[in-house]
Amino acid sequence: MVMENKINYDRILEELINNLNYRPKLLLHSCCGPCSSYVITYLKDYFDITILYYNPNIEPKSEYEKRKQEQLKLIKMLNIPTLDVLDIDYDNDTYRDAVKGYEADREGGERCHLCYQLRLDRTAREAIAHDFEYFGTTLTVSPYKNAQVLNKIGEELANKYNIKWLYSDFKKKEGYKKSIELSKQYNLYRQDYCGCEFSQAYKYKQDEVKNK
Repeated sequence: MVMENKINYDRILEELINNLNYRPKLLLHSCCGPCSSYVITYLKDYFDITILYYNPNIEPKSEYEKRKQEQLKLIKMLNIPTLDVLDIDYDNDTYRDAVKGYEADREGGERCHLCYQLRLDRTAREAIAHDFEYFGTTLTVSPYKNAQVLNKIGEELANKYNIKWLYSDFKKKEGYKKSIELSKQYNLYRQDYCGCEFSQAYKYKQDEVKNK
């Protein structure tokens, strides 16, 4: 996916929030508890949030379950009355089919974009099925995720399904740094690779280079 002029998605979100005069229902895709920690605390005063934990890319299944439990632990500790969770069963085969042919692609490349597409498409469809006004994702809080690509995908899905996409770049305003601080505060497990087998192999290869 080729991106042209960069758009300030953080400013778009800020303008939306400043002009809200009611609390919309938001289905927020979350990649993990640590990333969602800052995003939830940032949005909780403006939206009724339900977290969608849909991450079929995470491998192995034991790692998936570990991250899911951390997400549920965080939601319980935050104790926000308007915060809920929607859990989707683990389905790694769906992810494998989505990225078939791109397994050897570079980290952050087309394979990752297809993964974003898969997860955000499901989020949009679940949002419609459960009567949410907006859908969005915590993925833009990470400095390793391209907010331009993610928002473009979200925008295209919003047009396709006739639902509102929550534009964001949560890494702005030191969002990523704050997510690390909140993770320490809530004693959350922070994974050392994105999720899939390929990102794990990339991380280990990078570690080997650093340690030489």
